Amino acid sequence: MMRAIIVLLVIGCLLFMIRVLLFKTGLIFVAKKWWRFIEDCLHVHQFFKVPEFNEGMQENQLYRKVYAYLNSLTSIEDSDFTNLFTGKKSNDIVLGLDPNQLIQDNFLGAPLSWANQDDSATARTLVLKLRKADRRRILRPYLQHIHAVSDELEQKKKRDLRLFVNLRNDRDGCCGRWRSVPFTHPSTFDTISMETDLKNRVKSDLESFLKAKHYYHRLGRVWKRSYLLYGPSGTGKSSFAAAMASFMSYDVYDVDLSRVADDADLKSLLLQTTSKSVILIEDLDRFLVEKPAAVSLSGVLNFMDGVLNSCCFEERVMVFTMNSKDHVDQALLRPGRIDVHIHFPLCDFSSFKTLASSYLGLKDHKLFPQVEEIFQNGSSLSPAEIGELMIANRNSPSRALKSVITALQTDGEGRGAANAGRRLDKSGSKKSTDADSGEHGGVFSRENTVKEFRKLYGLLTLKNSRKSQSFDLAAAENHS
Repeated sequence: MMRAIIVLLVIGCLLFMIRVLLFKTGLIFVAKKWWRFIEDCLHVHQFFKVPEFNEGMQENQLYRKVYAYLNSLTSIEDSDFTNLFTGKKSNDIVLGLDPNQLIQDNFLGAPLSWANQDDSATARTLVLKLRKADRRRILRPYLQHIHAVSDELEQKKKRDLRLFVNLRNDRDGCCGRWRSVPFTHPSTFDTISMETDLKNRVKSDLESFLKAKHYYHRLGRVWKRSYLLYGPSGTGKSSFAAAMASFMSYDVYDVDLSRVADDADLKSLLLQTTSKSVILIEDLDRFLVEKPAAVSLSGVLNFMDGVLNSCCFEERVMVFTMNSKDHVDQALLRPGRIDVHIHFPLCDFSSFKTLASSYLGLKDHKLFPQVEEIFQNGSSLSPAEIGELMIANRNSPSRALKSVITALQTDGEGRGAANAGRRLDKSGSKKSTDADSGEHGGVFSRENTVKEFRKLYGLLTLKNSRKSQSFDLAAAENHS
């Protein structure tokens, strides 16, 4: 028995050493390369050339489309030689195949490869290699797939985003009309001050939404997504909405409810929006408490998920902002009307350090312990307030930090109590409020634990679609 255990241990050690040797050297690469060579020898292949120019030396549009498609493939990074180029924007990096190199692809289960033949400065050709047995089944659909992907990439690259605002109705009672200007808001997910984990979760959710048209239709649901951004003024909700639009390359329709005549007018505005757009309504809680309000609560609910919405609201993202969701009708917050809740709190010390790094280039400073102590004592300010102080004193980091300390000690006293309560809740010594408990749909906040995060993302798998009957990132807790 002991001898068998020793033999197994020896074999395990040998296998481990072989594995390390393979992955730490080029042997695994050579093995894969020989395996592909042997596999190729077992099949008959056909080759299709796509030259850059036709016989009349006119540009071959198919070459341009295939080239754009190949540069969008992740497998281009696995090629033996890949060139790096600067794109149109300074921070864009474009990958390109080296001459006479291969890139692998797979379509409908069939392996394919492209070669970038570059015989001279004026003759470039892309050569498609596929198995002859697969040609009739995949060639035409594959070329159609390339056309669709390249057209989408081209449209996204050339598309100029627009910001639409609604005008007040005229005296004749005509429907409100949209006016647009170029959407050039500088906010992106790279410039937003937010925890990296939370930011990545939102980006992943948006990416999943963009690819989920057929999934939504299979469920019998409208292809739309709705977000609630809530928190005190100055915490970055509007900038975050702009970053979402830029990330998806969507136009923005900024709905000013004070310029809407009634519920019917709100429906008319909805009819005039287009696909690939973000529908933004800011300060919804403030509007709903105003009396009298031109648009009723029922009108807002129908705007969010009514029959008209279901017929005319494909490929749109709705974003609502509130200072607080504690005092609004809970019917607004149920899953289906609001899919994802994202909390924007006042600054804590972690957020302050992020702002100090972005605005002042500081990773550490002798005044940081004093700032941290003030935060721990319950003082806080919004990111906008702290950022403005840093901008005004950006030439002197020490002076900027002293101004933040002074503001925290005066204007910020007691304003961080809510954040302190949430920090206590995270440690389990204090119960959370309904606003952060996830009772009304998915909540994205820095208080979620890793366990909760995994549970939320479990709903993204198609295997669980029959049980969940929704595409929510966060599971809503059952109402008592």
